[in-house]
Amino acid sequence: MEKRWVYKDKGNPDTINHLAEVLGVERVLATLLVQRGISTYDEAKKFFRPSLEDLYDPYLMKDMQAAVERIERAIRGNERILVYGDYDVDGTTAVALIYSFFQKKYSKIGYYIPDRYTEGYGISLKGIDYAAENGYSLIIALDCGIKANEKIAYANLRKIDFIICDHHLPGELIPQAVAVLDPKRLDCKYPFKELSGCGVGFKLLQAYCQKNNIPMEELYQYLDLVAVSIASDIVPVIDENRVLSFFGLLKLNENPSRGLRSIIKIAGIEKQQIAIDDIVFRIGPRINAAGRMESGKSAVDLLCAGDDLVAFEMGSVINSCNNDRKNVDRTITHEALRMIASDPKAQHRNTTVLFNPSWHKGVVGIVASRLIETYYRPTVVLTQSGDVATGSARSVTGFDLYQAIESCSDLLDSFGGHMYAAGLTMNVSKVQQFMDRFEDIVSKTITPELLIPQIDIDAMLSLDDINDKFFRILKQFQPFGPGNMSPVFVTENVTDNGEGRLVGPDKEHIKLSLVHTDKTKSYPAIAFQLAEHYRTIHEGKPFDVCYTITENIFRGETTLQIRVKDIKFEMYQTDKFDEPKKKESYLL
Repeated sequence: MEKRWVYKDKGNPDTINHLAEVLGVERVLATLLVQRGISTYDEAKKFFRPSLEDLYDPYLMKDMQAAVERIERAIRGNERILVYGDYDVDGTTAVALIYSFFQKKYSKIGYYIPDRYTEGYGISLKGIDYAAENGYSLIIALDCGIKANEKIAYANLRKIDFIICDHHLPGELIPQAVAVLDPKRLDCKYPFKELSGCGVGFKLLQAYCQKNNIPMEELYQYLDLVAVSIASDIVPVIDENRVLSFFGLLKLNENPSRGLRSIIKIAGIEKQQIAIDDIVFRIGPRINAAGRMESGKSAVDLLCAGDDLVAFEMGSVINSCNNDRKNVDRTITHEALRMIASDPKAQHRNTTVLFNPSWHKGVVGIVASRLIETYYRPTVVLTQSGDVATGSARSVTGFDLYQAIESCSDLLDSFGGHMYAAGLTMNVSKVQQFMDRFEDIVSKTITPELLIPQIDIDAMLSLDDINDKFFRILKQFQPFGPGNMSPVFVTENVTDNGEGRLVGPDKEHIKLSLVHTDKTKSYPAIAFQLAEHYRTIHEGKPFDVCYTITENIFRGETTLQIRVKDIKFEMYQTDKFDEPKKKESYLL
């Protein structure tokens, strides 16, 4: 599939030169910092040396005082407290965080995860009834609730108070709860707006600890849960999230909770340095699988496990759910691709909208993402639940999916989400109308270039500039994630030294040894899913390559490796970097 290479603005040359000088780093590294909004030595030091002291005062968040006081009153009054959260990773880690913290201090506390299939996303009437029937008078809702006005009104009638901890965009009216913690509230002056749902729960506990003189170390032991939520919910890894994920990853690598340790072991990553990508692709999907295939409560049971044997047994159950999920989503993806391939009209549309009543509701979002890998366009995958069609939508970079779906709102029973992902339900009889309307709206609003996958390029680089010192500093840009992605470089006019070969079970990848200006030195590289370029490369033709730089661990030996993202055989005229030596600095 053709890809667009989009070069980021380098930033102010004077600022780049200044940073390179005061930090003693190569100019290309200073460029990366400027692109990330860093322009001074102090900002760079804060970026490279995160500190828990940089966390914001939790009482800057609207309603925080009321939330803490209501919890204190519940504990004084011996009330029953129910911790309620969504069934995805963010919701289950948030519930595990709040429950694990308070369970050590207060016995009358329980947790509740709604069923994806019978209750759906967010606060449910069934959940409120469960609380009332079991004597709970306070519910702490996590990663949901900001638009649950009617549900909160119902809870008030049943004499149940709510503390809402959410991070989604609020509606016009804020629910009438005891406290509504959401940094995205227009009347909330909290300085960082991009916390995960678990992150908002963490701020509640931070405030509680401050008020009750509890050592923060008691709270920081749960930062591994916060890091898992940040990575899995794809929130920006900047500002406060950078601090939380940095120290959460330290905890995850050095002394993870029993539940997470069991997942790490089952995933086969216990002997490597765990990074954000490992959470996104190895840990998060296993936690998510419980809610997709069975019950999200199993994920919380695992994350709160107090015994190694129980944790491993629960981890094995969840890993089995994940294997089932992979089999189901692989089967449905193949069926979906066949549906498109058999319909000539579908192949040439600007959208993909597919409906099959028998598809598993828990994996349609994953399938939508998979389809975009082949047909790069806004995609909706629907199945049937009762008498309604329900499903998930995914977008392409730069296109507002939510706005397009909102334009079809008269055809929908409900919908929600954001620019790049959404959920929706409609009467089955309206599916065809929705397909046609959605195609028409997208076709009128999307630009042709948005239908071509985009790779954002940070900087040009000579392969000869890649060495241990350069990579040692580059590693300190971690943790990577939205807002601070792993830098992508372009090197022009490279060749393979002749050792390149096809690898992988279906020979779908290329293992390369790249050479650049210094023809005596080669750089190991791996190009996943790019086997179509092998013949031309093997003929010795030069090409331009865009890539990230990673570490490859093989048989206990660690080496630098170029991970190729794309290859082009056209030549570009771009200035090369020719940097003088810089002084040593605290970064090295």
